[in-house]
Parts: sequence; structure tokens; C-alpha cells
Amino acid sequence: MPRKSSPLSPHLRIYRPQLTSVLSITHRATGVVLCLGAVLVCFWLIALAGGDEAYNWLLAHLRRWYGAALLIGFVFSLYYHLLNGVRHLFWDLGKGLDLATSYRSGYAVALGSILLTAATVWARLA
Repeated sequence: MPRKSSPLSPHLRIYRPQLTSVLSITHRATGVVLCLGAVLVCFWLIALAGGDEAYNWLLAHLRRWYGAALLIGFVFSLYYHLLNGVRHLFWDLGKGLDLATSYRSGYAVALGSILLTAATVWARLA
């Protein structure tokens, strides 16, 4: 009997993306962004200790469009990772594990992250 040449285990090309899988992947990605943001905070502290010239150089880059995008991405990642972490804490307590509640909390995490990021950007600009 000939063997079929199929993968040994399912992978991303087989399954349709679901909210729970997208949120899980986003949680991992925001964790990576937070690690990179920690490096940015280190650069900020080094520039702060380096004097006016170094600090103004970094500030000039952070005020440009790419610096603003970087900071907004960092803030979104911070809020998303925080809210999704709280969601996981509830799951660890055995709460919200049914599918309907899982989807509601997932949408709440996504919406809350967007709203908190927008509020932070608005507060910074106001």
C-alpha cells in the first residue's frame, strides 16, 4: 500500500484562522515588541545620561513619523499584553473557558487595547 505524502501534523496552511488563534499569535508578537521596547527604553536612558545632544538626537527621531509609529506600537503592545494576560489569569482560575465567553473576552481585549492606545495618544497630544 503506497503512503500519501502528507504532513505528519497539521499546520497553519490547513486550518482557517480563528479568533482564539489570532489572539494567541498576537499575544506572542506583542511580547516580542515589548522586548524590543525595553531596548528602546534602555536607549532612552542612555541618551538621557549622555547629555543634551544625545537626548535631543533621540527625541528628534521619536518625533518623526517612524518614531511615533514605534511608540504607538509599543503602547498598543503594552495594553494588549496586559489585558490578554488578565484574561489568561481568569482562565487559570477556571473562569471564562466556554467558547462564547472566550470569544467575548477576546473581542473585549482587542477593543480595550485599541481604545486605551487611542486614549493614551490623545492624552499625549492634548
